[in-house]
Amino acid sequence: MAIDLWDDDGSFGGIGQEFEPDWLFTDTQKGLRADLIELCRTTLRPNAFESDDGYIFPRKNFQALAELGMLGLNVPEALGGRGENHVATALVVETIARYGCPSTAMCYVMHSAAVAAAMLRHHGNDTLCDLMGRLDKECLVGTLSLSDPATGSHVWFLMSSSAEKDGDGFKLNKKASWTTSGGYADWYVAQTTSPDFNGDYANFSTWLVMDDEVNANPGSWDGMGLRGNQSGPIEITDLQVPANRLIGPVGDGSTSNDEATDPFFLFGTASCWNGIALGMLDITRRHTTRKKHIDVGLRVCDYATIQDYVGHAIMTTNSSRMMTYSTCRQMDETTGNCDWSIHSDPEALPRSELVPWSWAAKYMAAGNVTAVSDKMLHACGGTAYKAGLGMERLLRDAKAGWVMAPTNEVIRNFMGRAGLLGFEALDLWNQTVDQRAIDNEVKKMSAEEKRALAERLLAD
Repeated sequence: MAIDLWDDDGSFGGIGQEFEPDWLFTDTQKGLRADLIELCRTTLRPNAFESDDGYIFPRKNFQALAELGMLGLNVPEALGGRGENHVATALVVETIARYGCPSTAMCYVMHSAAVAAAMLRHHGNDTLCDLMGRLDKECLVGTLSLSDPATGSHVWFLMSSSAEKDGDGFKLNKKASWTTSGGYADWYVAQTTSPDFNGDYANFSTWLVMDDEVNANPGSWDGMGLRGNQSGPIEITDLQVPANRLIGPVGDGSTSNDEATDPFFLFGTASCWNGIALGMLDITRRHTTRKKHIDVGLRVCDYATIQDYVGHAIMTTNSSRMMTYSTCRQMDETTGNCDWSIHSDPEALPRSELVPWSWAAKYMAAGNVTAVSDKMLHACGGTAYKAGLGMERLLRDAKAGWVMAPTNEVIRNFMGRAGLLGFEALDLWNQTVDQRAIDNEVKKMSAEEKRALAERLLAD
């Protein structure tokens, strides 16, 4: 068991409230944060150790969150949810990761993104409306299944999937390499190539699939960190589904990603990494203000080096947080505080314009938590290297940020290419011919090699 961050009198030993950007939050959101912190103290944080030690999916934590109405956070009140906005979602994820359990926070991110995909296209779909109304009542945990074993971090390229018309419904097949909560979620938002697929991988569709309709190997997750999130492969094999399981129109996958799943996933993961960075700072303050070096009469926190580490980490973490919250605030501005009714017009896509900012938020948060986790380990010394302080677990959890798709290398390339050449140059589905590269290679060839190439091309 890691050190307790709370004293017997209820006071908190971590970084103080003066470093919170409270001007961003409504009174309701501040109250929600307070309720969540208390739930973390009593329930989510103790369960985090159990999840980490035994690779246990945090179902108990989700049951506690459901009792607070957290699974329907972004569902309108008319459907039984809280009707909260993007800033609130970021705040909830950050709070769970900081004070409670990063594995739970990451699973919650995937749930929120799945809810966003469903809410985006719930209009006129009674199946989706019914599901959204039961999330908290029945503790129905959702997740995304977008990835493909053949394409790695290029999760938008669905090569190992298919869908075809089957009477009045459809038949689905899919292999996914990384599905958070795989085998444990109650419902999945899954993507496959469209029923009218003709080789264009930009043509893909989104589906609602239930827990008993996927093949998974629950309990097989053996990651370095986030041990409770159970991110593993799933398969959907010759699954026959009715037409109302199609989320949005055929071919809506790219639009759904840009407007719903990507924004919620990206700012959600950024919030998770920001929460872990804050959690590392909390442990550092708690430990270094209490640990004394009797030989020199100083606490660890009295050394200028430690103060330098912590001061830098506070500023970079809050810079990352402000990037995330600013992006969420703009989403709130352009959507009327996450008013899903605007999407009864299928052309209303305000979040899509902010995807580059969401990429940047994820990139900055993942880079920051990597740096902060290392420095806080240094600040706390050998004690932090052992599991007892709780920092070792957070350090392992933090390492997922950089490599989680889209990886920081992919995002950096996206942003650089788009900045120099325009977003049309990203060529996500490998459809644009690089004529410069072709010309450059051909000029290296002899006449015989050119002739052979021409014959091969003509034969093709």
